[in-house]
Amino acid sequence: MSFYETLGKMWAKNNSLVCVGLDPDLSRIPDHLSGAKNPIFEFNRGIVDATADLVCAYKPQFAHYAAEGAETQLAMTIDYIHKTYPGVPVILDVKRGDIGSTAKMYAKEAFDRYGADALTVNPFLGGDSLTPFLENKDKGVVILCRTSNPGARDIQDLEVNGKKLYQVIAYKASYEWNYNSNVLLVVGATYPKELKEIRYIVGDIPLLVPGIGAQGGDTEAAVRNGLDSNGAGMIINSSRGIIYAGTGKNFADAARQAAEALRDEINRYR
Repeated sequence: MSFYETLGKMWAKNNSLVCVGLDPDLSRIPDHLSGAKNPIFEFNRGIVDATADLVCAYKPQFAHYAAEGAETQLAMTIDYIHKTYPGVPVILDVKRGDIGSTAKMYAKEAFDRYGADALTVNPFLGGDSLTPFLENKDKGVVILCRTSNPGARDIQDLEVNGKKLYQVIAYKASYEWNYNSNVLLVVGATYPKELKEIRYIVGDIPLLVPGIGAQGGDTEAAVRNGLDSNGAGMIINSSRGIIYAGTGKNFADAARQAAEALRDEINRYR
């Protein structure tokens, strides 16, 4: 089954465009988990068990694991999601981008070592650097296009032959790189105008949309500008706003309430 098909089934099954970012910080994990053998995994498992029927995907950010030497707990988390909640895709947020031989190893790392269903990539090195990822036809390749951070304008607004760089990336993603129908784009909710422009360029290509919650993106503007022709087409990510919604032993219940509230808010505007 292709990543597009997997994602589409989850959009329909859970009636949700919510993606929970699994970005654990040991300093913020509840005290009762801190003494566990695998505290990051136990924290993630609590979040996943509480939200799996409310999401369309999960997105662990690799740096939050690598910085703590917790790559094994990342693999455990992805494996747990796949075995316990089959059909829920996992997007590994690594933002890889390098020449072909190295990119091939990065693809092997994400898809074979960790078992991710998709990963994020940086297109700065050009189309040949993306090929080793794109050749995995059943995996999603999520290309940075218009990121959610304030400094995105420094580079992504530069003009290339009369077009903004993010518009060029969107066009290439749609008409040159998506030959296996497995390309997605990252477009921040903090830039709703650009989100609308990119949706127009790419048609129904799915968009991973960070920036809701702690980053201050407007949910209504993002949804109204980002939906595809079928009223879906978005993976709206919230990390800190969900996983740190509560503290102490009720952290998972609080995460569920936050995820459910975001799902319902999004669906009001669909």
